[in-house]
Amino acid sequence: MVKLLLFDLLASIIFYTSIPLPYINGLDFQRVSRLVPVVGLIIGGILGLFDGGMNYLGMPVLTRSALVVVLWIFITGGLHLDGAMDTADGLAVGDPKRRLEVMADSATGAFGAMSAIAILLLKTSTLTDIGEYRWLILMAACGWGRWGQQVAIACYPYLKATGKGAFHKQAIRSYKDLLPGLCLMVAVSGLFWLVNNHHLLISVVVLITGSAIATLTAAWFNHKLGGHTGDTYGAVVEWTEALFLCVLTILT
Repeated sequence: MVKLLLFDLLASIIFYTSIPLPYINGLDFQRVSRLVPVVGLIIGGILGLFDGGMNYLGMPVLTRSALVVVLWIFITGGLHLDGAMDTADGLAVGDPKRRLEVMADSATGAFGAMSAIAILLLKTSTLTDIGEYRWLILMAACGWGRWGQQVAIACYPYLKATGKGAFHKQAIRSYKDLLPGLCLMVAVSGLFWLVNNHHLLISVVVLITGSAIATLTAAWFNHKLGGHTGDTYGAVVEWTEALFLCVLTILT
């Protein structure tokens, strides 16, 4: 059981990131979405370590934040950002019947470019404004963003018979499959209180804000499109991360 879980985690890391790992024969990628919040915490942890190292070297906060965002894109291979861009292009089309066709087009339109600029600006500016517990906030942002992806998979229909995200529906079938990721994120939220017992309010806000933004973002894209695709899964991740960071600037 432990070996199977480890192999599933390795498959998830390979599928969702560009982190170099040795080739392992026999990995099953059908269940990668089950462990995606864990992958988010790993990504956030790497970003936090990088940010801490740059801070130790005396790098100014704006430059440090920009480099963190660049590394963020590199680690994910731009997978989710590309989905957010395609989704923005699709939503810009007035005819709902043509939206999926536009989203499938590999060419990036004006609205896709503007969406990417907005997300990157929000992440860079919010990280510049966040002073305390940046490593933990990065982990929470990445974790909640990917739990939002699980919400989108579990709660809403997939709009294509085939596609890069269709097989996720087989791994996450019901609300029960959301509970492990939610419990993990509850624990992460509690770390703010564990690090400083005067910050119980921050832990509560992180929990409520993260779960609410992840759930509402997934619901909003479903409302606009009548379901989800692999691109909107990426959009849920990116916008949940960015909006979560916006709220955390108020508290830190």
